[in-house]
Amino acid sequence: MNIDIFGYFAAILTTAAFLPQLIKTLKTKKADDISFTTLLMFIIGVMFWIIYGYKISSTPILLSNLITLILNLLILISKIYFSKTFNEKESI
Repeated sequence: MNIDIFGYFAAILTTAAFLPQLIKTLKTKKADDISFTTLLMFIIGVMFWIIYGYKISSTPILLSNLITLILNLLILISKIYFSKTFNEKESI
């Protein structure tokens, strides 16, 4: 049995775990309950996983973390955008 199968299953599950948060953020146009600091720390950690996956030539680590990075960057952008939009509406 190829051990990479465990890596691919882990990659699919941990990466897909961010889809509900992104969908909820985009639907509600709110991300107040998401910690900016935690999100930023997580994104930096994922970037290190990408470097690590590249250096050890691990496709499961590399691909899953690239997708996870994209999803979390979208959550971060949404958080910033929706907080600015909300603040502008309050000041009107």
